[in-house]
Amino acid sequence: MRSKLSSLTKRIAMLLLTVAAGGASAQTLSNVPALLEPSGTQFFQNQYLANAAMAGIDTGLQVNVAYRRQFKQMTGAPETRFFTVDGALGKRVGAGLNVFNDVAGLINRTRVAMSYAYHLPLGEGGQQLHFGLSLALNIQRLDLSHVNGDPNDPSLGAFNRRDNYFEGEYGMAYTSGQLTLQAALPNVRSLFTGDNKTVDGGTILYSAAEYRFLFDGALESLTPKVCFRGVRGYDNIVDVGVNAAFLNNVLNIMALYHTSKSITAGFGVDIKNTVMIQALYHAQTGGYNNPNNGAYEIGASMHLFK
Repeated sequence: MRSKLSSLTKRIAMLLLTVAAGGASAQTLSNVPALLEPSGTQFFQNQYLANAAMAGIDTGLQVNVAYRRQFKQMTGAPETRFFTVDGALGKRVGAGLNVFNDVAGLINRTRVAMSYAYHLPLGEGGQQLHFGLSLALNIQRLDLSHVNGDPNDPSLGAFNRRDNYFEGEYGMAYTSGQLTLQAALPNVRSLFTGDNKTVDGGTILYSAAEYRFLFDGALESLTPKVCFRGVRGYDNIVDVGVNAAFLNNVLNIMALYHTSKSITAGFGVDIKNTVMIQALYHAQTGGYNNPNNGAYEIGASMHLFK
């Protein structure tokens, strides 16, 4: 049995190495950079992406979509899609749906999470505590239609016959007018049981602090933010940046520096205070430089039934 498992492990390892070598770059075909670089919209525009406690924190219904791909189209280049919808179910209760899909080379990863949040007032000053729980289904498969070799190789079938697995998320946040503090554990089950079925590069701890300064005039607000991400199998990452809103929040400009030696920057336009279109650029993660010129991301959000 051990010899069979060892042989299977070696075949899968050789397959992944071959896939990576075909693009001459770990950045091009592995899903690690996609994990190290989450959606840029999670930092300011769609914080529910990073923390289940933010589901339904605003009135009405929030619908968000985002798409990210490298500027230079290369075979097997990562493509990542994000979709969330969240809203308030009552005075203190929120709920949300969070769908993530990442395709890199042969590997196709999909994650679907359902979230429940409770928002607890702490007095008349607008302070609130927010608690969130999510149950997520993770699916990882190889796309056999793109195999450059024998698609009937037993190691390929064994990879795709693996069971899908569930993961739990827990998040908390504190809001007080312009101040927001938050912390989240995106992989509760694997963190406490040690049964790790995720890949290296996944976030195991997320925390953030921000404060929104308000102004009179063309500059509406300025929101500096600091985040900490504990990452499995890699150095932890600190994100430092700012979001500036202008002209009654019609236009926003944001920029973040990540200690993974990369930068995220972009701008957005709010149409009739209902639809926000966001364009973002992600510079290369340090240590993975190659001629692909980073990645672009396009996001859109709708605020309905306010």
